[in-house]
Amino acid sequence: MKAKTKAFVMLAACAVLWASARRSGARREEMAFLEGWRYAHRGLHDMEIGVPENTLPAFGRAFAAGFGAELDVHLTSDGRLAVIHDSRLDRLCGQDGVVEEMSYDTLRTLDILQTQNHAPLLEDVLDLCRGQSPLIIEIKTYGGNYADLCQATARLLDGYDGPYCIESFDPRAVLWFRQNRPSVIRGQLSANFMKKGQGENMRFFRRLAMTHLASDIVTRPDFVAYRHDDSRGAALWAARRLGAKEVSWTVRDIETMEKCEKRGSLVIFENFVP
Repeated sequence: MKAKTKAFVMLAACAVLWASARRSGARREEMAFLEGWRYAHRGLHDMEIGVPENTLPAFGRAFAAGFGAELDVHLTSDGRLAVIHDSRLDRLCGQDGVVEEMSYDTLRTLDILQTQNHAPLLEDVLDLCRGQSPLIIEIKTYGGNYADLCQATARLLDGYDGPYCIESFDPRAVLWFRQNRPSVIRGQLSANFMKKGQGENMRFFRRLAMTHLASDIVTRPDFVAYRHDDSRGAALWAARRLGAKEVSWTVRDIETMEKCEKRGSLVIFENFVP
């Protein structure tokens, strides 16, 4: 990229982040429930003891240990909200298939990582949590289903009294919540997609926009959840300077956790117990 283009991108990013930061500052008191917690990535999972990610045992362990939890929500073909990370089932279930193309009754027959656990429903996780810990709920869109997924998630959460927020890599989902559930705390997930090995299946301008949080001027997220390995990026640096709240994902050691927390970031952790 030419120097002039880089400069233009930087200036645009700063302008966007200024707007985002002003919005975040206005909502800081409403976000207080997220502070003081560490968030177990996909629950407090540990395959050494047979507890796979995004399952009720993993979330139960997180809540019992006094952690918040991050989880992922997909929309099945019959309109149910399944808690599972991947749309494709080869990694987790060892077979072909896509969550969004099957019914929940079919999905729940599949074992996660060769255990006797299956993907729970979001309502099952809410019933287990009962408001004892805050939840970070990632909206996992697929194709053009963002509106249906957001609507189904919002309707379920409307009846939940516990603390939670939503986040998504898909700016359309973040915007949906801004327009339809403005009181719900929302976050934009991102990373440095311009780095080699990250976002290579994305078109160039989408990679550029996502890296520099360009959609924030429209979606106005309350926080930015950024990959901790990319914490030296210009967009996140500008966000911090302008007072936007940061969430760091996914932290896998104590030293990194302490470094992130020292600069005021909330931490989503995995593979160790703080």
